[in-house]
Amino acid sequence: MRILLIEDNPDLADAIVRRMRRSGHAVDWQADGARAAEVLGYERFDLVILDIGLPGLDGRRLLAQLRARGNDVPVLMLTALDGIENRIEALDAGADDYLAKPFDFRELEARCRVLLRRSGGKASEVVRIDGLVFDNAAHALVLDGVPIELPNREYRLLEILIGRLDQVVGKDEIGGQLFGFDDDVGPNAIELYIARLRRKLAQAPVRIVTVRGVGYRLETRRGEDAVSGRDDG
Repeated sequence: MRILLIEDNPDLADAIVRRMRRSGHAVDWQADGARAAEVLGYERFDLVILDIGLPGLDGRRLLAQLRARGNDVPVLMLTALDGIENRIEALDAGADDYLAKPFDFRELEARCRVLLRRSGGKASEVVRIDGLVFDNAAHALVLDGVPIELPNREYRLLEILIGRLDQVVGKDEIGGQLFGFDDDVGPNAIELYIARLRRKLAQAPVRIVTVRGVGYRLETRRGEDAVSGRDDG
């Protein structure tokens, strides 16, 4: 998914970016609140991780501006202040969740997963389609009891498609969720990941169909297609 991290501590920001990218997310980082507000004005994100103590335009004011513009992107607020009043203040300002520093990165990832699921268009915790099981919490895909190994970006691609089962997902939308500003992405990158994922789903009860000029749709196979593994995408 596409995440914007707004954090002025470069060491902490680097650690968060590395951790989230290893999980397959596209992550952009801004250290300045005013610059982050500009980016949020023209770019769409699935989640914002926001430090409350930014210099200049601090996290509370940035969040207030974001909500005043009608932007309802999920926001996880980070702060070194752990009192109940600070938590209430952050939530009242429009944050969806609150995490005090220092924190365990496993908890950060877990809270991000919850917010991403809530935001809509994301796969549920466990999706079962005949013998195929997509377990988002365990980051696992299993077909008839046998695990299918997916690199992180292929896994995130499947997460996008399975969260919109039987719906067309635009190519630009997929690219926006898979890749960040700093990713060196070729013009055929999405087609490459689609092709790899198709091969691994060849025997699965779902297939990826290309909708020419629009994007891709994950749909359940029917009849002989499910038996043969044929894909007409």
